[in-house]
Order: sequence, then C-alpha cells, then structure tokens
Amino acid sequence: METPLDRARLRRPAAEALGSRGMIGRAGVALALVVALAGPAAAQLPRSVTLATNPPGTVFYTFASGLAKVISGGPFQVGLQPYAGTSTFLPLLNSGEVELGIVNAVDMGLSYRGPAFKIGGRNPFPYAPNLRLVMRGAPLLVGLLVRKDSPIKTVYDVKGKRLTGEYPAHLAVWYNMLGHLASAGLTWSDVKVVPVPAVNEGVDALVQGRADVTEHALNSAKIKEADASVGVRHVSIDCSPAGAERLKRAVPGYYGRVVKAGTATAVVEDTCFIAYDAYLAAGKTVPDAVVEAALKAVWENTDKLAPIHPLFAEWTRERAVDFEATIPYHPGAVRFYKERGKWPPEMERAQQRLMTP
Repeated sequence: METPLDRARLRRPAAEALGSRGMIGRAGVALALVVALAGPAAAQLPRSVTLATNPPGTVFYTFASGLAKVISGGPFQVGLQPYAGTSTFLPLLNSGEVELGIVNAVDMGLSYRGPAFKIGGRNPFPYAPNLRLVMRGAPLLVGLLVRKDSPIKTVYDVKGKRLTGEYPAHLAVWYNMLGHLASAGLTWSDVKVVPVPAVNEGVDALVQGRADVTEHALNSAKIKEADASVGVRHVSIDCSPAGAERLKRAVPGYYGRVVKAGTATAVVEDTCFIAYDAYLAAGKTVPDAVVEAALKAVWENTDKLAPIHPLFAEWTRERAVDFEATIPYHPGAVRFYKERGKWPPEMERAQQRLMTP
C-alpha cells in the first residue's frame, strides 16, 4: 500500500526535473539577453565588404590596397574593386552598392554638392548626396614644374607663358592648374594654354620644349624621368595668407604645403605645393557598425600603414578629423570619434554646416 511518504518520494524527481528545466530556461533567456545587449554590432557585420578605388598604378589604388590589408585583419575581409575612374564608382558608393571608397577631397565635394556647385565653371561628377566621410587620410602634393634653366621663379612669373591645360582625360589636373593660378590671382586668360590630354603628356610637352610650365605629383616617377632627361625644378605657388585664401576659395579642399629643399626630386629650394587629402568614405546607408569596425581596424593599426608605402606616413589619427572637410562624416564615424574625445564642438558645427543644403 502506497503511503504519503512514498507519494512524496515519487513526486520529488519530477519536481526536481521541472526545477532544472526552469533554471535552464531562465539561463537561456539571460544568455539571449546578454547577447542581444552586448552583440548588436557583431550581428550586423558582414563577412566581407568592397572597397572601390581607381585602377592599379594610381596613388589611390596604393592607398586602397594598404587599407584593405589592415582592415581585413579585423572582423571582416575587404575586397578591392578598381574602376576606370571616380565618376564610375561614386554612384555605387552613393547607393551603398559598395561599402567603402578611396577618393580625393575635391572630387568628393563636387559630387556631394551636386551640379549647382562648380569649380572654374565645371562639375562633371555625378550627384551623390549620400557620400559620407569615414577618415581623412594622407595629403597628395602637386607642384608647378619648369625646366631647371627657366627664368620662372614663382607662380607670378607664369603670366604670359605657355602653360599646359585642358586635360580632357585627367580633369583633376585641370583643377590643379586652376588652383596654382588662383593662388596668385591669375586665370587661364593670363597664360597661353598648351592643350594636353593628361598629366604625363604635360611633362612631355615641357621636356620637348612645347610648354614653359606644367605640373606633376611630388617625387613622381615621371618627374624623375624628366629631371634625368633635361633637368627640372618645382616653383612655388603663393602660400601667403592672402594666397592661401585665394586657393581655398577657388578650389575648396586645396591648401598650401611647403616642401623643404632637397627632400624630393626637383625641389631645389623650399617650395610651396598644392595639397589635398585622400578620403576613406562610405555611403550613408552603410550600417554604423560596419563603418565603426573598419575605422577601428585602421585606428588601431596606423603604425602598420607606413611600412606598406611611404605615402601612408601622414595617414594618422591626428589627421582623421578635419574642420574643413568637403563632405559630412558618417554617423558611425562621428560616434567613434566622440567616444575617443576627438570630436570637439567646432567639429560639430562644421558637421552641421556640411549637412545643411
């Protein structure tokens, strides 16, 4: 005959089992809650993202390949996708079809602000209002170039001289030349334009004696070639406060940078160059978590960039945030910089100004 004690013994295992299941259920709920609270960013990260850039052999491809290597050491892989030119991939960056891109500040500003905004009466770039800055990178330096025996000493001496221009295949160089002239208060009408298709052909025209003045990137292979052939040297733009203001007004995103004598080919005296920045950018629809993860990977590994290529020497934390950026920062980047105390009130005002149509 079953006694009350027997019935209690029979019920105990069942109760213990129910209690165990309850504890397991509560633990599962707690674990799910922890994951939900602690890991939303991880849940949003893709396995890979695309970084759009210009073709191999360009400065921008060099930047892109180095950044892809560093970011791929983080939470996702980065695949490089070269395009024929900036105009080709900016629409894809704008739509979010590609997550990241490397472009210069001037092209970005023209594309972001749209056809109503022109530099020198021109804006050939597709309207891309969704472009957002992730990190300002290293500057690109370009300088006026003459033959070593030329009487031209500064930008003011180019008035009335034969200057390479038009650049239908290389519009960025047309903007460069416009900036050089503007620093001295000059325009295209103050010089004799020698039409060339692109930047290297401009140097060829100088070497062949068809032009008196051209331009090229600091320490480029083409300048080394010209220097070995006929001897060339850079000449300064006007880097005075007034000249700097004229330069910035003519081409937003440009600023002057003095290069010390003897530190690069064809720099025979301290010379002022045009500088403009490379940008790591994204479309505004790219999730904040993706932008923050990419930025964190670069931020924590800037010391690994310079050994990849000397161009990365100035791709630093200190340069990441810029009051004079030509496009607004991505919200994920803003949060990243704020968390690290790198977003002062002045930067917030600059951001709001850029966000205002």
